[in-house]
Amino acid sequence: MIRHWYLKSVTSIVLILLFFSCQSEYEQLEQKELNSGKQVNELFFGLELGMDRRAFFETCWELNKQGKLSNGPTELSVEYKAEMPSGNPARMRFYPKFEQDKIYLMPVEFTYEGWAPWNEELSAEKLRDDVLKLMEEWYGTGFIEVSNEDKSQLAFVKMDGNRRIRIFKKHISTVRVEISDLPVEKKLKENTNS
Repeated sequence: MIRHWYLKSVTSIVLILLFFSCQSEYEQLEQKELNSGKQVNELFFGLELGMDRRAFFETCWELNKQGKLSNGPTELSVEYKAEMPSGNPARMRFYPKFEQDKIYLMPVEFTYEGWAPWNEELSAEKLRDDVLKLMEEWYGTGFIEVSNEDKSQLAFVKMDGNRRIRIFKKHISTVRVEISDLPVEKKLKENTNS
């Protein structure tokens, strides 16, 4: 009887270890953070995940009056002149996505002001490194590098409870950051796929 219990326990432990060893570093991080129950909603400039649409507009309007934010080049964008760690001037443009009138995803795009295809110092790869350093200043260290199988797409990811931050090159001149309330985002994807 004891031997049977012992064999079942050892088998269970081995299966659990195999399961975790098969998971990627990112999958393990995501599972750990989502299981923590921690709720982190801070974005930037007083904006937060879960903030309602009206509060978002009021906060941006107040920051616009203070000269910190301005209208971006498109109808639905807010622009900030970012102080990058490298000292290169950049523009940060953002506008959230809402679910039930609350922010669940904040896409942000960065571009260097003086970007040109021949200027290696202002390449998207340098910008990605600069944005990563800025995000570490804002949100702390702990970003991990993730990529697809052939390494053609590279991203840096950090999770704090429900909040996931992803940084990746979007275009030859643009780096995108996506800050999301991951449980809400996953639920929306499940509803779309079903």
